[in-house]
Amino acid sequence: MRNGFPIARPGQIIGLLGGSFDPAHAGHGHITREAIKRLGLDRVWWLVSPGNPLKTQGPASLDRRMAQARSVIDNPRVVVTDLEVRLGTRYTAHTIAALQARYPGVRFVWLMGADNLAQFHHWDHWRSILAAVPVAVLARPGDRAAALSSPTATIYRNARIPTEAAQGLGRQTSPAWTFLNVPMNTTSSSAIRAEGGWR
Repeated sequence: MRNGFPIARPGQIIGLLGGSFDPAHAGHGHITREAIKRLGLDRVWWLVSPGNPLKTQGPASLDRRMAQARSVIDNPRVVVTDLEVRLGTRYTAHTIAALQARYPGVRFVWLMGADNLAQFHHWDHWRSILAAVPVAVLARPGDRAAALSSPTATIYRNARIPTEAAQGLGRQTSPAWTFLNVPMNTTSSSAIRAEGGWR
């Protein structure tokens, strides 16, 4: 880290996993390890957001969520960051544009759960995200059908990369996306909050 910004070299492929992480849990670590292995990523940066624009209730404090995230993942190839605060961005499209400007020559891959693909068309400037970086969708329990029949999956069906070619996703020209079925981990942040295990 330099001035709070991770170090990356041109040519590296960095996965970006964004979210509230409210709280971070074993499921986040699970999909991160799967993404590194199956996409051939050099690093994954967790982008712990100041808040989710699509959620009405604010998350726990950023400091608490960052500390929890660091306690969940212990991998030298994973960096827990507050880059959106440092960059002054709120939406994913703006964050990606700012990172590409700051790290010329670094190739970024956006990582997300299948539940996010199902409602991705509601994201701010969602088409800009797909035009800017390849996207890897990691399947979670119960999210496959809704994700694969979503407006995004339908509109961009010709940009889908077969699973067996996922190792090369980071080198693809956007738009490009793949759908990875990963061994299931049913842990969810909302369930942890509902059970009173957080906040």
